[in-house]
Amino acid sequence: MAQKSSIRWIGLSVLAALALAASPLRAADAPVQLKLSHWVPPSHPLQAAIEDWAADIKAQSGGTITSSIFPAEQLGKAFDHYDMARDGIADAAYVSPGYQPGRFPVIGLSDLPFTYSDGKLGTVAVDDWYRQYAAREMKDVHYCFAFLQDPGTLFTKTRVVEPSDLKGLKIRPANATTGGLVTLLGGNNVQASAPQSRDLLERGVADGIFFPWGSTVLFGIDKAIKYAINAPMYTATFVWVMNKDKYEGMSAAQRKVIDDHCTSQWAERFASPWVDFEVAGRAKIRAEPGHEVVDLTPAQLEAWRKSAVPLHDTWSAGVKKVGGNPDAIAAGFVASLTKNNAALH
Repeated sequence: MAQKSSIRWIGLSVLAALALAASPLRAADAPVQLKLSHWVPPSHPLQAAIEDWAADIKAQSGGTITSSIFPAEQLGKAFDHYDMARDGIADAAYVSPGYQPGRFPVIGLSDLPFTYSDGKLGTVAVDDWYRQYAAREMKDVHYCFAFLQDPGTLFTKTRVVEPSDLKGLKIRPANATTGGLVTLLGGNNVQASAPQSRDLLERGVADGIFFPWGSTVLFGIDKAIKYAINAPMYTATFVWVMNKDKYEGMSAAQRKVIDDHCTSQWAERFASPWVDFEVAGRAKIRAEPGHEVVDLTPAQLEAWRKSAVPLHDTWSAGVKKVGGNPDAIAAGFVASLTKNNAALH
């Protein structure tokens, strides 16, 4: 009886050892604590997306990688989040490349107006395309993925229908690209991060803003505007990046867990709650008293699309300055949009 028990104990020990050897994790993996930073309110759907990402990493790492989330610019201003990830102020950060004109020229292509059918398909297309350029353009950080908000529009205090109506107005752009459109049409840009924008509108510093639908309500911007154009005028591209030293200091097994959470599939999962939130915002704005959602005629929409065409030439010139081939980059982008059924028709 004792001999059988001994044999059984040895057998269980062998099985346990084999299971441990087969696992991508090792008992020797040191605990890792990540500081995850973003600059929107904790009520924003991005908070839930980051929580989901962090929780799944914790589970897949066997609890060795845990995270703390710092929303609402707690660790630094929205404009500074790329540098915060680079410098280790944050271990992972939510970055708007369009907040820093000229610094990331290649990814600027993904911000051109009237490009996407929706944010989820567009997210997969952009991340799939941009991965080949991220290592060079964002070499200071460890790139995780790119993602989109759902297409947003122009909200104004006075009624805007035609592109010429923008002349002389002061507009807060969503990024460098929409800022270029404002300039093309004779408007004036007023720079501000999303959390600062309502104040500018209420004080009369700005007459309008490019913003997504649901977030207009979340940030209280709907209290400062009266009109919105019902068209997918623009989409902003964002990236989720990590501090290089933090990533490289993990064990091979832990890095594999991070790599498995830095994919185009995870980019779509990350973006989806936000996309759904913005889509629902259109109905909220329509239902608010004192607001008018302007439905464009086909001719008016085509006029807006034509007004944005010169922005491609501006983007192309910026890419050439850093030694890139804009024709090849653009061809790859269009191919990714087509493959993922993400293009606006």
